[in-house]
Order: sequence, then structure tokens, then C-alpha cells
Amino acid sequence: MAEAEEDFSSLPLPDRFVHKNWKVRKEGYEAAAKEFDLATSESNPVVRQFIQDSGIWKGVVGDSNVAAQQEGLKALCSFLQIAGTQGCTRTRNYTIATIAEKGLPSTRPAAKQNALEALMLYVETDKPDPVIEELLPILSHKQPKVIAATLDALTQIYHAYGCKTVEPKPVLKALPKVYGHADKNVRAKAQELTVEFYRWLKDAMKPLFWGDLKPVQQQDLDKLFEKVRDEPPPKQERLLRSQQAAKEAAAAAPTVVEDYAEEEEDVVIDLEPEFEPVDVLSKIPKDFGERLASSKWKDRKEALDEVQKLLNVPRIAEGSFDDLIRGFAKCMKDANIAVVTLAANCVELLAKGLKRSFAKYRSTIMNPMMERLKEKKQSVTDAIGAALDAVFASTHLQDCMEEILEFLKHKNPQVKLESTRFLIRCLKTSREAPSPAEAKTIAEVATKLLTESQEVQRSAGAEVLGTLWKIMGDRIMNAHLDGLDDIRKAKIKEYYDNAETRAKYKPKPVAPPKAAAPPAGKRPMAGKRPAPGGMKKPAPTVAAPPPPPVEEPAAPLAPKPTSRPGASKLAGPKSGLAAPSRLGGLKKPGGGIPGPPAGTASPRRPIVSPPPEETAPPPQPKLGLAPGRGLAGRPLGKPQAEPAAPTPLQAPIGLSLVERAELDELRAEVERLRRQNEELRGDRTKLTSQVHELQNQNAQLIEDHTRDVLSIKAKETQLVRARSDYEAAEQTVQNQRREVDRLKRELSRQVRATSPPPTDLADQIYTDTNGVGGRFGDSGYGTQGLHSRRERFANGPTSPGGEGKENFDGSLSRPGSNLSGKLSPLRADASSVRSGSSRGGGRISPVENVGSRIGGTQAAAGAESWKRAAEVTQNLKQRIELMKAKQGIGRNPQ
Repeated sequence: MAEAEEDFSSLPLPDRFVHKNWKVRKEGYEAAAKEFDLATSESNPVVRQFIQDSGIWKGVVGDSNVAAQQEGLKALCSFLQIAGTQGCTRTRNYTIATIAEKGLPSTRPAAKQNALEALMLYVETDKPDPVIEELLPILSHKQPKVIAATLDALTQIYHAYGCKTVEPKPVLKALPKVYGHADKNVRAKAQELTVEFYRWLKDAMKPLFWGDLKPVQQQDLDKLFEKVRDEPPPKQERLLRSQQAAKEAAAAAPTVVEDYAEEEEDVVIDLEPEFEPVDVLSKIPKDFGERLASSKWKDRKEALDEVQKLLNVPRIAEGSFDDLIRGFAKCMKDANIAVVTLAANCVELLAKGLKRSFAKYRSTIMNPMMERLKEKKQSVTDAIGAALDAVFASTHLQDCMEEILEFLKHKNPQVKLESTRFLIRCLKTSREAPSPAEAKTIAEVATKLLTESQEVQRSAGAEVLGTLWKIMGDRIMNAHLDGLDDIRKAKIKEYYDNAETRAKYKPKPVAPPKAAAPPAGKRPMAGKRPAPGGMKKPAPTVAAPPPPPVEEPAAPLAPKPTSRPGASKLAGPKSGLAAPSRLGGLKKPGGGIPGPPAGTASPRRPIVSPPPEETAPPPQPKLGLAPGRGLAGRPLGKPQAEPAAPTPLQAPIGLSLVERAELDELRAEVERLRRQNEELRGDRTKLTSQVHELQNQNAQLIEDHTRDVLSIKAKETQLVRARSDYEAAEQTVQNQRREVDRLKRELSRQVRATSPPPTDLADQIYTDTNGVGGRFGDSGYGTQGLHSRRERFANGPTSPGGEGKENFDGSLSRPGSNLSGKLSPLRADASSVRSGSSRGGGRISPVENVGSRIGGTQAAAGAESWKRAAEVTQNLKQRIELMKAKQGIGRNPQ
């Protein structure tokens, strides 16, 4: 067994990688990882071996034994850290899919972590796009655990590198398919990935996939988004190798101002869906120009309608649209506003479809559209404004600045106002900050707008200054804001706080001092100092003739010539004197003649050789020239030593230290302001949400108050109606009462008018020969008669034979007696009845007639009195009949 182990350890690493025994493979992976960790570069033989044999890694990351697979993934991570871009590009086609299928879903946490780290290193070493392309097909895998593990890996990749480094669009387009998976773990991992996208992209990501989700899924995601909505913007945690190199280069150049890691925020994330370009130019009607020149506005409108339908596509193929643009520009002067609106809509669609390709048509269409902003109808100005925004999106701020500033001075107030608003939109949407000169021009024009008579113009000018202040910063804008009063400054500051811009002014980096070194190296013949610097090893072939030494510094060799000392003696002086001899016109140095060459060379020396490393070596050639022939060494050596070359370079070194200190302070201030800005942005977001909540509560309270007021008004209306009905009913009652009183008075008058004057009833009653009157009086008819009879019986005994006649007659004939008044008609009736009965032989009794008369009179007093009178009358009749029966009065006298 020991011999077998010795044989295994002696095997080359590639053979051990493919060995059938998993223990051998595992030991091979461990040994390879150690070799990779000890390697210093990708040129190491072990590393080169596995770079050349890149297909072997597929079996390593997909090893059937989980223990060996864990070590194989670890070995791959060590390999990727040292192999560089070449090792990454050669192996990723074999390994990424296998890692996703067998490494990420591993049950061992260490193997899973190594697999994820390998993917991270693939992204870091080269670029992330190929890694994402390899992982996307895994989202359609048949095993749910593989899909869930891949989604989790994508979440970790985007969390570490960010959506500004890793393109999010392909993964966003694949999300709806993942959300339709039957496994809940897959959907849960998809939600985590979506939330990570939301942290970077916010609502800008929704157009790519939101419409393909179910309403329930949208609601669940909105709840998850609420939890991370107020978080500060995320930052990239890991850098690519290219980003690391750029950061190190920026750190090595302290004179470069803009070397912050935060500047990576300027990277634009393109989330616009990709569409195939459509060839619109070939579909435009041939007679479009003729119809557009028609005198009938309906023909022009119909032609523009057709073109608008053709241009309404996401992307338009490039072509020659000059005639079309000229037609649209002509339509801007049309008298019909419908034609103008349609032309503006067509320009907007064309600019959005062509994107950057529309920039060449800007000068043709921009001026006519801005001139038409004088239209007072809002729908027309809105259409032109949208078209101008689309045109600006295809160009740059510097391209449009001249036209915008010209129209800001327009004599028409409407054109001036709309141009100002267009400038504000340009400043907010532009990703390029204006130069300080352009900012000064804009600030001057906007400051003039602050003195306009209309408040809307003054507000627009303040907004321009506030937005420009947000872009350019305090240093540049303070000079333009110093002369303004406090009220205007407060207004501008308000717009500054609320402005949201994409651009941020960055001062151009200061050129480093070593930039002057290449000219010194390229043109050594212009001065004397390069020659000694290039004397490190003069070429022996160039030393003989005088002119060629000019080219010596371009090919420096070893500093000490050993084979030809004579040549070295000649080469030194000639190489140093070639340029001065030509400049001064001297072939041989003289005692007083070297002055002019030195004078001519001295002012050029600092320019030709500014770097200190170039000026430090000159003393060495002087020492080398001393033992040789010094016929030209003395006169030229002194002029070269007079102006100290390092002296003018000390100032940049001192200045760079000051600038470095100032730069550090500025960086600290920028960082502090940036943190403060993030805090203020978070507070602003919270306050905005609170404001929205309070607005909703206020709207609810207003609604409740309105409902209560309406209810109160309804109750008041009902109360007024009830009072009106009550007053009407009371008035009706009063009228009825008055009517009843009137009827009573009328009835009493009629009764008095129809009644004869009161007469003595006793005369008629007692005129009857048979004594009916006496009996009638005794009968006590009526209420008054009964009372009088009771009084008579109470006063004393009465005679049944008629002794009470006097009392009865007295009571009836008394003038104040009520009964006499009431029974006065009875005498006439009784007499008429007696006469009638005597003539006709009727059986009707006078008493009956009197009873009926009294009943009719009492009927007006009410039903109760009538009933009582009827009963009394009936009793009276019965008694009369009894009396007649006893006395025989009822017979006819005939």
C-alpha cells in the first residue's frame, strides 16, 4: 500500500486529476492548490500547464466524490487568483455550467462557498457578461434545487459587484419565467434577487418584467420593496481587476483630483429594452411633400397622421431623413395648430427612434420649434416641449447651448418663458456638466430674468440658477450669486435644495509634471543637458562624425565604454557639443566664443529637461570628461551648471504637496457633504412619505367634513320644511276656527231671523177646550219646563186639575224666561196644526209639530242635544196619548 501511495505522489498533477481513485484525485487537488498559492505569476510552469490544458477543470469541479469536489473547487479558486485573464477566459466555458449544476447545490457548505467564490473570481478576473450568459440557461434546469442555487448565486454576484458593473437587463428579462415555476423555493429566491435589483435600480427596472407578473406577485413584491425603499444607495463591495488597477493608478497620481471610488455612480445603467430597428423611410408615401404643401389643412393633417403612425415604433433604422425634417420644420410655421401639434409629435417619435443618430438634424428643426413656442395654447407648447426634450436627448448640452441662450433673450415673453423651462429640463437631464464659461453665460442670462416684470419669469430664472448651482457647486456659483439680495438668494436656495440633476461638475485633472519628460527625450538636440544624460553608453558607430551625435540620446547603451577608450573620449565631447556647435555656428571651442551658445541654451534648458531625474546625472559626465580631452568641456560645462535645473522643479514639488494637503481636505469635505446629502435625502424621503400620509389624512378629514356639512344642511332643510308645514297647518287651523265662528254667527243670525217675536205660550196652550195646554204645561216639556216644574213642586203643592196653571203661565210669559223665547214658535205651530187638523181631520198632534220644530232648532247644537230632545219629545208624546186616551180628546168632534 505504501508503494502505491509513493507511486501516486510521483504522478504528475494532470494524471492525478483524472485518476480513478477519488483519494488520489483529492490529494492531487490539494497539492495543486499549494502549488498555485506558491506561484508568483501566471508564467509559472505549473500554472501555464493548467492554462494550456483548460478542459481538465470540468472534471475537477464536477467530481463525483463530494470530498474531492470540495478540494477541486478550492484548487480552482487558487488557480483563478494567479492565472489572470488568460486562465479565466480559457476555463470558464468548461467550468461555469458544471459549477452551477453540481457545485452550487452541494450539501457541503464549504463546497458551496468555494463554488460561489469561483464564480466571483470569474467575474472579477475578466468581465461579468460571459458568466451571466453561462448562468442564464441554468434557470431552465429540470431540477428546482439547481435553479434556486443559481438564483442565489446571481443575487450574491449583483450584491457584490452591483448593477453598474454587471449588466442587469438579461436577468430581469428572465425573471417572469422563474416566477412561473411550480417550486416555492425557486419563487422565493427569485423574490430575493428582485429585491436586490430594486436596491440598485428602484422603479426603473419595472418596465422590463413587471407587466408579465401576476397581480398577487406584484403585491408581494411591493411589500418587500417597502422594507428597502428608505435604505441608502448600495455601493459596490468587490472590484474587478481592471477597476483595481485603475484605483491603484489613481492613488499613484496624487495630482489627479477625481479619483474617488464614489465617482463610479456616474455610470449609466441602460435599462431600455432592445428592439429591432424598423425601416420607416421606405414606407413613407412618395407624395408626402406634395400633400404637405397642399393649401387645405386637412390634406396636410392627413399626411402627418400617416407619417406619425409609421414613426410610432421603438427603434428606427438609420437613413436620410433630411427631406422629412425640412417638411416638419416648415409645418412649425403652419397657421393651423393641429398641423403644428402633429409635426411636433412626429419629430418627437423620430428623435426617440433614431436616438443619437438624430443629432445631425438638430440644427434644422430646433430653431423653428423654439420660434413656435410663442403659441399660447398649452397643448401646442406641450407637444413642442416634448419634441425639444427628445431632440436634446439625442445631442449634448454644449450643442444646444447657443440656440437656447439666443432664445432666452427673445422679445416675445412666451418664447422666453418656454425657452427658460426647456433650459431647466436640459440641465436636469444632462449627464454632462457645462464648462465654467458656459455656466457664467447661463448665470448672467438667468440673473437678468430675475428682474422681469412677470413673476413666472422671475421664478424660472431663479430655478435656472438653483439647478446650475446644484451642478457646478459652491465655488463656481458663489461669484454669480454674491450681488443678489437675500430674498432672491433664498428663492434660488429653495430651488437648489429641490433640484435633482444627473450631472456633477468635475474640475479637469491637473497634468502631472512628468508629462514634460517625453518632449525632453524626443528633442535632445535642442539643448545641452540631454546629451550627458544620453551618455550612459554612446554608440561607437555614431561617435566619429560630428552631426550624428544628435541622435545618440535616443539610443542609450551601457554607461562605461571599455573596448574603445579613444572613441569614448571623442564621443563624450561630441555628443555634448553637437547641438551647441550647430546653434552657435562653432566648430571649435574658443576662449570667449562659448558665451553665445551658452546664452542661447540656458533659457531652453529648463523646458527641454524639466524632470529632476534628467538633471541629476550631469555631474557624472563632467567627471568622465575630465581625464579625456577637455577642449570643449570647460566652456560648455560652466554655462550648463549656471542655471540649476532642479531649482524650477522644486516649485512644482512644493505646490504638489500643498495641493495634496488641499486635496485631502477637499476629499474629506466631499465625503462629509456626501454623507450629509445622503442623510438629508433619507430625511427628505421620510418627510415626503409623512407629507403624503398627512395629505391623505387631510383629504379623508375634508371628505368627512364635507359629508357632515351636507348632512347638517339636509337636516336644516328638513327642519325649515317642517317649520313651514307647521306654520301652514297653524294658519289653516286659524282659518278653520274663524270659519267655524263665522258659521256659528251666521247660523245664529238665521235662527233669529226666522224666529217670530216671543209670545205668550200659555195663551195658545190653554186655549184648547179639552185642557191640552194644562196637561202640556204639566208635562214639563224641555229642559226649562222641567226645571220650572221642579221649582213649582218644591215651592208648594199643585192641583192636578189645573191649579198650577197660573204658575206655569207666569213662568212662560215672564220676559226673561228662556223657555218662552225657545217655545215662541210653538204657539203658531200649534194653532196651525189645530186649524189644519180641524179642517182636514188629520191625526197630527200640535205637540208633535212643536217637538219636530224644537228638534230642528236643537240639531245645530249637536248630535247629543238632538238625541236628548228626541227622548223628551217621545216621552211627551206618550204622556199626551195617555191623557187623550183617558179624557177622550183624540176623537174627531164631528
